[in-house]
Amino acid sequence: MFFSSGFPFDSMGGQQARRKREVNNNKFYEVLNLKKNCTTDEVKKAYRKLAIIHHPDKGGDPEKFKEISRAYEVLSDEEKRKLYDEYGEEGLENGEQPADATDLFDFILNAGKGKKKRGEDIVSEVKVTLEQLYNGATKKLAISKDIICTNCEGHGGPKDAKVDCKQCNGRGTKTYMRYHSSVLHQTEVTCNTCRGKGKIFNEKDKCANCKGMCVLKTRKIIEVYIPKGAPNKHKIVFNGEADEKPNVITGNLVVILNEKQHPVFRREGIDLFMNYKISLYESLTGFVAEVTHLDERKILVNCTNSGFIRHGDIREVLDEGMPTYKGSISKKEIYILHLRLNIQ
Repeated sequence: MFFSSGFPFDSMGGQQARRKREVNNNKFYEVLNLKKNCTTDEVKKAYRKLAIIHHPDKGGDPEKFKEISRAYEVLSDEEKRKLYDEYGEEGLENGEQPADATDLFDFILNAGKGKKKRGEDIVSEVKVTLEQLYNGATKKLAISKDIICTNCEGHGGPKDAKVDCKQCNGRGTKTYMRYHSSVLHQTEVTCNTCRGKGKIFNEKDKCANCKGMCVLKTRKIIEVYIPKGAPNKHKIVFNGEADEKPNVITGNLVVILNEKQHPVFRREGIDLFMNYKISLYESLTGFVAEVTHLDERKILVNCTNSGFIRHGDIREVLDEGMPTYKGSISKKEIYILHLRLNIQ
């Protein structure tokens, strides 16, 4: 009797059959340029080196960065590495969720530095023209930021000269009580004298440079490179350029490119559109249009052999849209010209 369930093969055992099948367990080692007998320390060193090179904030490829982080996540974990060596990526698929690549990078990079709070990012919007996004450009951005006082190294004065704040009795907070509808309400707020520290310097002990504030205001000029073809709202990150604070990991300056409205061209993704007015006579007989592009080139559009042109008809000019973002100036098929009939 024949059984459609394939009973004779089930008796072999799924795990045994799985082991006999060839698996690809070389990929993650190749991604990190490691041998299969590498140590965990070698895995970590290889990851740190490659992650810094390929991090998206440094202009690296996000997909390559994810691949590097995924390889590290597996090879640095004894159990995951054992599964991968025996069954390949397939052995890792059952219910496993890959870690976020950026979080993993931050964790490894800051390992051994102690737990420090990360400071807030500074976000600044910069208005850019369509010409700048088409051709690429560099803009200078002036920012005001706090930096650690070098005179007192961010302490505000001599380390051993601090005394308890008299306003909060060294607690760092103040308690306020008030009655409302015959109910006593108690509110606790951060002391504004010691800024929640509980300790302060007497006036005579404060750093003469920062007046006990630990930081100084400074003005800095940042050069912002606008890459060709960058999309509207594109973010450019400058690591560690936010406000500095003692015992806090400095945040980043995030510059957002805000595209200005152009008087002639309208952008949709990698395509450019424009309106072009013609007379009724030109719509009947055809014409040659001269268009000044965003890089000042003159483009001739021949519309003499297209027959009768109706209001709203579109003529396509190939390879004249926005440059492809991420370096290359190669362009795709583009709609650049709207021919709009203007009866005069």
